[in-house]
Amino acid sequence: MKRKYFAIPYAVWMLVLIIAPMILIMMYAFTGQADGAFTLDNIKEALNPVYMKVLLRSLELAVISTVICLFLGYPIAYFLSRMPARRAAILSMLFIVPMWMNFLLRTYAWMNILDTNGLINQLLVALDLGRVKLMNTQGAVVVGMVYNYLPFMILPIYNILQKMPKESIEAAQDLGSTDRQVFTKVVFPLSIPGVISGITMVFIPTITTFAISRLLGGSQFMLYGDLIENQFLSVGQANGGWHVGAALSFIMMVLVFICMAIANHFDKGEENGGTMI
Repeated sequence: MKRKYFAIPYAVWMLVLIIAPMILIMMYAFTGQADGAFTLDNIKEALNPVYMKVLLRSLELAVISTVICLFLGYPIAYFLSRMPARRAAILSMLFIVPMWMNFLLRTYAWMNILDTNGLINQLLVALDLGRVKLMNTQGAVVVGMVYNYLPFMILPIYNILQKMPKESIEAAQDLGSTDRQVFTKVVFPLSIPGVISGITMVFIPTITTFAISRLLGGSQFMLYGDLIENQFLSVGQANGGWHVGAALSFIMMVLVFICMAIANHFDKGEENGGTMI
């Protein structure tokens, strides 16, 4: 039996669950509700200033969350990679186990922590510092994004650092490099593929999320994912919501493909560029 036949189930899965939905989205995005004829009216509606403001807000929060995840995730991954393998495996499970829990349950837990009568405010009251507004703020949304997607930053970087050839580090040390120079000239450049992978795995989900902004941000911080959901579920097909929602989804698809192309470009550049000491 030829090996190519083993790819048939995967090809069918791709066709049914990825390609077909994308075709449906483009069909609704570029056709009118009344006659089904080709039109750009849905795209024009999706590009109106109100919707673009929501998209820019989503981009802003996604960038903030991704940067925080990078600054938190890289040191964690670095220290894990320098631990004995058995201890590192046990500690890495602390980041993996919460991912086994339902996404919404993890977010609901943060609602209880950040609530007016939540754990943080109870601690502040006990210290006579008074209550602060944590829920329904931009900060709460960022906290929810960082908490839920931080493991997606840590694990790719950790895998790269763990597999990094020790000979490169030893060679840099033998040439007289300090610990700082070893990190900046050898370790970090060699870990760039993991960093790019982590950024991609965090940025794309955060820009498309909708549950976190709804639960932790309330109605004050509508993101692009909330906007798309609203068009499909609240506006509905009868009022043209499906067509506008498909246009919004198409714009998001284009943005995601651009982000992935940029990430792949930098990834290949790092692989071909080598390391300088």
